[in-house]
Amino acid sequence: MFEVAKRLFIDRGFEATTMDAVAEMAGVSKPTLYARYRDKRELFGAVLRDMVHRSLAPISAAAEQQALVPDSDVEATLHQVSRDMLCSAALPECAALNRIVAAQALQFPELAKLAREEGWLRAVHAIAALLRQFSKQGKINIQDPELAAAMFLDLVVGETWRMALHGLAADPKIVEGQRQAAVKLFLDGVRAR
Repeated sequence: MFEVAKRLFIDRGFEATTMDAVAEMAGVSKPTLYARYRDKRELFGAVLRDMVHRSLAPISAAAEQQALVPDSDVEATLHQVSRDMLCSAALPECAALNRIVAAQALQFPELAKLAREEGWLRAVHAIAALLRQFSKQGKINIQDPELAAAMFLDLVVGETWRMALHGLAADPKIVEGQRQAAVKLFLDGVRAR
Protein backbone atom coordinates (compact mmCIF):
# COMPACT_ATOMS: atom_id res chain seq x y z
CA MET A 1 0.00 0.00 0.00
CA PHE A 2 2.81 2.41 0.93
CA GLU A 3 4.81 1.75 -2.25
CA VAL A 4 1.67 2.12 -4.36
CA ALA A 5 0.95 5.47 -2.73
CA LYS A 6 4.53 6.59 -3.31
CA ARG A 7 4.36 5.66 -7.00
CA LEU A 8 1.04 7.47 -7.42
CA PHE A 9 2.29 10.62 -5.70
CA ILE A 10 5.43 10.59 -7.87
CA ASP A 11 3.54 9.93 -11.10
CA ARG A 12 0.41 12.02 -10.52
CA GLY A 13 1.35 14.52 -7.83
CA PHE A 14 -0.50 15.27 -4.63
CA GLU A 15 -3.64 16.84 -6.10
CA ALA A 16 -4.37 14.11 -8.65
CA THR A 17 -3.76 11.18 -6.28
CA THR A 18 -6.84 9.99 -4.42
CA MET A 19 -7.21 7.66 -1.47
CA ASP A 20 -9.64 5.64 -3.64
CA ALA A 21 -6.93 5.15 -6.27
CA VAL A 22 -4.36 4.12 -3.66
CA ALA A 23 -6.73 1.58 -2.11
CA GLU A 24 -7.77 0.18 -5.48
CA MET A 25 -4.25 -0.13 -6.89
CA ALA A 26 -2.92 -1.58 -3.62
CA GLY A 27 -5.70 -4.13 -3.54
CA VAL A 28 -6.92 -3.10 -0.09
CA SER A 29 -10.23 -1.79 1.13
CA LYS A 30 -10.70 1.89 1.84
CA PRO A 31 -11.39 1.17 5.53
CA THR A 32 -8.02 -0.63 5.72
CA LEU A 33 -6.26 2.38 4.18
CA TYR A 34 -8.08 4.84 6.43
CA ALA A 35 -7.32 2.72 9.49
CA ARG A 36 -3.64 3.29 8.79
CA TYR A 37 -3.74 6.89 7.49
CA ARG A 38 -6.33 9.42 8.61
CA ASP A 39 -6.39 11.18 5.23
CA LYS A 40 -4.45 11.83 2.05
CA ARG A 41 -2.38 14.54 3.71
CA GLU A 42 -1.16 12.13 6.40
CA LEU A 43 -0.35 9.46 3.80
CA PHE A 44 1.51 12.01 1.69
CA GLY A 45 3.50 13.14 4.72
CA ALA A 46 4.48 9.56 5.53
CA VAL A 47 5.55 8.92 1.94
CA LEU A 48 7.62 12.11 1.78
CA ARG A 49 9.30 11.45 5.12
CA ASP A 50 10.30 8.00 3.91
CA MET A 51 11.58 9.40 0.61
CA VAL A 52 13.58 12.11 2.39
CA HIS A 53 15.31 9.59 4.62
CA ARG A 54 16.00 7.11 1.83
CA SER A 55 16.85 9.53 -0.97
CA LEU A 56 18.62 12.45 0.64
CA ALA A 57 20.54 10.84 3.50
CA PRO A 58 22.96 9.02 1.13
CA ILE A 59 24.07 12.36 -0.30
CA SER A 60 25.73 13.30 2.98
CA ALA A 61 26.95 9.76 3.65
CA ALA A 62 29.78 10.23 1.14
CA ALA A 63 31.28 13.09 3.14
CA GLU A 64 30.57 11.39 6.46
CA GLN A 65 32.54 8.32 5.33
CA GLN A 66 35.48 10.38 4.08
CA ALA A 67 35.71 12.19 7.42
CA LEU A 68 36.69 8.85 8.95
CA VAL A 69 39.81 8.57 6.76
CA PRO A 70 42.73 10.15 8.63
CA ASP A 71 45.28 12.32 6.80
CA SER A 72 43.68 11.95 3.38
CA ASP A 73 44.50 14.04 0.32
CA VAL A 74 42.21 17.08 0.00
CA GLU A 75 41.82 17.00 -3.77
CA ALA A 76 41.27 13.24 -4.02
CA THR A 77 38.78 13.38 -1.15
CA LEU A 78 36.76 16.22 -2.64
CA HIS A 79 36.70 14.49 -6.01
CA GLN A 80 35.45 11.27 -4.41
CA VAL A 81 32.85 13.06 -2.27
CA SER A 82 31.60 15.07 -5.24
CA ARG A 83 31.28 11.95 -7.43
CA ASP A 84 29.37 10.10 -4.71
CA MET A 85 27.07 13.06 -4.06
CA LEU A 86 26.29 13.50 -7.74
CA CYS A 87 25.46 9.80 -8.09
CA SER A 88 22.99 10.05 -5.22
CA ALA A 89 21.55 13.39 -6.34
CA ALA A 90 20.96 12.07 -9.86
CA LEU A 91 18.92 9.05 -8.79
CA PRO A 92 15.36 9.18 -10.18
CA GLU A 93 13.79 8.95 -6.71
CA CYS A 94 15.86 11.90 -5.49
CA ALA A 95 14.83 13.97 -8.50
CA ALA A 96 11.18 12.99 -7.98
CA LEU A 97 11.40 13.95 -4.32
CA ASN A 98 12.84 17.37 -5.18
CA ARG A 99 10.03 18.00 -7.67
CA ILE A 100 7.34 16.96 -5.18
CA VAL A 101 8.81 19.02 -2.36
CA ALA A 102 9.14 22.07 -4.63
CA ALA A 103 5.57 21.71 -5.85
CA GLN A 104 4.09 21.23 -2.37
CA ALA A 105 6.42 23.34 -0.20
CA LEU A 106 3.80 25.98 0.57
CA GLN A 107 1.13 23.45 1.47
CA PHE A 108 3.54 21.21 3.44
CA PRO A 109 6.20 23.53 4.89
CA GLU A 110 7.17 21.02 7.55
CA LEU A 111 8.09 18.50 4.86
CA ALA A 112 10.08 21.08 2.90
CA LYS A 113 11.93 21.86 6.13
CA LEU A 114 12.57 18.17 6.75
CA ALA A 115 13.94 17.72 3.21
CA ARG A 116 16.23 20.71 3.68
CA GLU A 117 17.47 19.50 7.06
CA GLU A 118 17.95 15.84 6.10
CA GLY A 119 19.29 16.55 2.63
CA TRP A 120 20.96 19.88 2.09
CA LEU A 121 21.91 20.82 5.66
CA ARG A 122 23.07 17.33 6.60
CA ALA A 123 25.34 17.31 3.53
CA VAL A 124 26.61 20.81 4.37
CA HIS A 125 27.46 19.74 7.93
CA ALA A 126 29.24 16.61 6.71
CA ILE A 127 31.32 18.56 4.18
CA ALA A 128 32.03 21.26 6.77
CA ALA A 129 33.41 18.58 9.11
CA LEU A 130 35.73 17.44 6.33
CA LEU A 131 36.83 20.99 5.55
CA ARG A 132 37.42 21.69 9.24
CA GLN A 133 39.60 18.60 9.42
CA PHE A 134 41.66 19.68 6.40
CA SER A 135 41.94 23.21 7.76
CA LYS A 136 43.28 21.95 11.10
CA GLN A 137 45.88 19.96 9.17
CA GLY A 138 46.94 23.15 7.37
CA LYS A 139 45.95 21.80 3.95
CA ILE A 140 43.35 24.50 3.26
CA ASN A 141 42.53 27.90 4.66
CA ILE A 142 38.85 28.41 5.51
CA GLN A 143 37.34 30.94 7.90
CA ASP A 144 33.76 29.60 7.83
CA PRO A 145 33.58 25.85 7.07
CA GLU A 146 29.75 25.81 6.98
CA LEU A 147 29.60 28.59 4.38
CA ALA A 148 32.40 27.01 2.34
CA ALA A 149 30.64 23.63 2.49
CA ALA A 150 27.37 25.14 1.24
CA MET A 151 29.20 26.81 -1.61
CA PHE A 152 31.02 23.57 -2.50
CA LEU A 153 27.78 21.62 -2.47
CA ASP A 154 26.04 24.16 -4.68
CA LEU A 155 28.96 24.16 -7.11
CA VAL A 156 28.92 20.38 -7.35
CA VAL A 157 25.24 19.42 -7.36
CA GLY A 158 23.35 22.66 -7.92
CA GLU A 159 22.99 22.46 -11.69
CA THR A 160 22.27 18.71 -11.64
CA TRP A 161 19.47 19.26 -9.08
CA ARG A 162 18.04 22.12 -11.10
CA MET A 163 18.02 20.01 -14.27
CA ALA A 164 16.38 17.09 -12.42
CA LEU A 165 13.84 19.44 -10.84
CA HIS A 166 12.68 20.43 -14.31
CA GLY A 167 12.74 16.84 -15.59
CA LEU A 168 15.66 17.49 -17.93
CA ALA A 169 18.25 14.81 -18.61
CA ALA A 170 21.82 15.91 -18.05
CA ASP A 171 24.62 14.80 -20.36
CA PRO A 172 26.99 12.68 -18.19
CA LYS A 173 30.07 14.10 -19.93
CA ILE A 174 28.97 17.66 -19.23
CA VAL A 175 28.08 16.80 -15.63
CA GLU A 176 31.51 15.22 -15.11
CA GLY A 177 33.24 18.24 -16.64
CA GLN A 178 31.26 20.56 -14.38
CA ARG A 179 32.07 18.42 -11.34
CA GLN A 180 35.80 18.49 -12.06
CA ALA A 181 35.71 22.24 -12.69
CA ALA A 182 33.75 22.79 -9.47
CA VAL A 183 36.33 20.91 -7.37
CA LYS A 184 39.20 22.80 -9.04
CA LEU A 185 37.53 26.19 -8.62
CA PHE A 186 36.78 25.47 -4.98
CA LEU A 187 40.31 24.23 -4.24
CA ASP A 188 41.87 27.22 -6.00
CA GLY A 189 40.00 29.41 -3.55
CA VAL A 190 40.81 27.56 -0.31
CA ARG A 191 44.26 26.04 -0.71
CA ALA A 192 46.66 27.04 2.04
CA ARG A 193 49.21 29.45 0.60
